[in-house]
Amino acid sequence: MLKPEARSQKPEGGRQKALLVFGFWLLALSTACRQDMHDAPRYDPLEASAVFPGGASAQPIVEGTVARGQLNEDEHLYTGKVGGKLAETFPFAITKDDLDRGQQRFNIYCTPCHGRTGEGSGMVVQRGFKQPSSYHVDRLRQMPPGYFFEVITNGFGAMSDYRVQVTPEDRWRIVAYVRALQLSHHATTADVPPDALRQLQSGGRGNQQ
Repeated sequence: MLKPEARSQKPEGGRQKALLVFGFWLLALSTACRQDMHDAPRYDPLEASAVFPGGASAQPIVEGTVARGQLNEDEHLYTGKVGGKLAETFPFAITKDDLDRGQQRFNIYCTPCHGRTGEGSGMVVQRGFKQPSSYHVDRLRQMPPGYFFEVITNGFGAMSDYRVQVTPEDRWRIVAYVRALQLSHHATTADVPPDALRQLQSGGRGNQQ
């Protein structure tokens, strides 16, 4: 005959065993679900595929469709042209903030070849890379803004394109900064606002005294 204390311990031991089995079952179930998420079918960029035509996981856009954010209806903004001709104007008003942003992007992407002043004497040129034309020659001073936008977008000669690295809006800001650089080399007193001109003239007389 079992002692009273033995009879009371048996059900308790059974419950503990059941809880232990249930815990292991939950752990196995949760681990299996997590592993399923880790092993979900997907492709890494440019990974080969045995399913898609041509063996490539990256497929071209279906004909007649446009990907979200790639409609690019504004010809002026996205191509630098108006009616198929190089744009003579900017697609949006250029502010000081735009010029500051253009200078920042110019210093990052353009100065290695073109130099800080746009004369074509950047660091890679000093180390043997082909020298680009100076922005300050008459030919480039007379080019419309759309020309510079197209060159940044598609490249020219030894210069590669920057359509991936630089957004269309930032390309226009770079063009605006290039125009500012050109003006800095060829500006006259007629280009100076009247208030600023008076300050310059006043400062000049003060220096002469």
